[in-house]
Amino acid sequence: MSSPILTRRAFGRLSASLLATTALSPAIAWAETPPGVLVVGQVAEPQSLDPAADTAVNDFRILVNLYEGLVRYKHGTLEVEPALAESWTISEDGTEYTFKLRSGVKFHDGTPFDADAVKFNFDRMLVDTHPYHDTGPFPLSFFFSAVTETTVVDPQTVHFKLNAPYAPFLSNLAYPTGLLVSPTAVAKDGKDFGRNPVGTGPFKFKSWKSNESVIIERNDAYWGDKAATQAVIFRPITDANTRVAEMLAGGIDLMVEVPPTSLAQFTPPQFDVVEQAGPHLWFLILDCKEGPFADKRVRQAANFAINKEAICNDVLEGTAVVAAGPTPPAFAWAYDKSLQPYPYDPDKARALLKEAGQEAPEITFYVTQGGSGMLDPVAMGTAIQADLAAVGFKVKIETFEWNTFLGKVNPGLEGKADMAEMAWMTNDPDTLPYLALRTAAWPDKGGFNSGYYSNPEVDKLLDAARTSTDQAERATLYKQMQQIVHDDAPWVFVANWKQNAVTNDKVSNFSLEPSFFLQLQGVVKS
Repeated sequence: MSSPILTRRAFGRLSASLLATTALSPAIAWAETPPGVLVVGQVAEPQSLDPAADTAVNDFRILVNLYEGLVRYKHGTLEVEPALAESWTISEDGTEYTFKLRSGVKFHDGTPFDADAVKFNFDRMLVDTHPYHDTGPFPLSFFFSAVTETTVVDPQTVHFKLNAPYAPFLSNLAYPTGLLVSPTAVAKDGKDFGRNPVGTGPFKFKSWKSNESVIIERNDAYWGDKAATQAVIFRPITDANTRVAEMLAGGIDLMVEVPPTSLAQFTPPQFDVVEQAGPHLWFLILDCKEGPFADKRVRQAANFAINKEAICNDVLEGTAVVAAGPTPPAFAWAYDKSLQPYPYDPDKARALLKEAGQEAPEITFYVTQGGSGMLDPVAMGTAIQADLAAVGFKVKIETFEWNTFLGKVNPGLEGKADMAEMAWMTNDPDTLPYLALRTAAWPDKGGFNSGYYSNPEVDKLLDAARTSTDQAERATLYKQMQQIVHDDAPWVFVANWKQNAVTNDKVSNFSLEPSFFLQLQGVVKS
């Protein structure tokens, strides 16, 4: 955690460094960000700038400005539209996709974007024998596990063969895992590519100083509309109170994930608070394989014991609503509206613990200091600890910095902890349950089912839903899955959040996207 003084000095060094390589005026104070340079307060240090290696929205917010995919999300929606592909066709059986690529596009290193580059990207991620497959890991390669072959038809045409119809395919191509990197740059930097990113986007990489900044600058050779801002500095400021102080003092122009208790400090005309509902779920992973939560009654007891309404209203200041299950209501077509959240019922929780013969279970609870979509995790963790203690749980909290936290949780809780905070922001109702609830998604099998939940009926429903080409049928299958998972309670379903950000009066033309990514191409910084 940085003190405000150190953060100011770091920003001064960053400004001086940037000014030395741009035509910006050097006459600035530490609390005045340079005109034409947007300074963003991020919640954490990036793990990587390689889209094939990233899983966190914190990192995605940088990536979507450096890279592009074949398709992208249309502004203000989760609908797919053309990007590096101008058009595409789908076979009648839903197993073949053919994309016509945009011509004349080049990567930031000057090499051409073409069908060979597309094939390189997907083979690198999916083919074990590819010469650069060992530059992984590729944790979200699940998104494209249905792809059996990527074929170059001609320089501007690429063809994907799938092993079965796969409904989320186009949506997954628009997700950051589908962003396309320069093959030449990967060959040059190998496993270090994530520190030296090269894409085709409206911004290109300038520098990355660990725990200090990532700087990107306008790509003047961009094929589309040029970025309205000369450069963007992403500053990792893990402590939310420090981010707030920096925003109020003028050290940053844009702050993401404002703590709910701080929103009232940002008033017009000096500041503008922006909110956007999206497909978000904040939940607690429970170890379903061993320990107290191996018993469904104990998992249900935890759901009854936690006063989620109080968390949403008091801790989160009304910026979230209580979650009912594993599917966010933002996916209206697939969301089961009949599903009711577990009510706050401490007596029911105590009765279930007694029935399970575990009236005082000892729990190790992993909490993070902050991270993508994590809301106010320390305050929430403390409130949860108190609620669980009130019904008999003995809860020991262990707190970690975000990337350390992910390194402990993603490989699985077994033998380490009984419960862990988690937040997901997804692009399709398939994504979260498929990657985090199936038996085949246990960590030792390459997935994110860190609590080792397993239900064969859930596995069947999720497999069927992703291969159906009929949206109504998919909706029915997802709703059946939600009912089972709600009863099995592999997670404590806590909250669905409305993301927020705040900008100062020097920033214009900024909006948040339902995807929760930061699209900064059109943002103006005066």
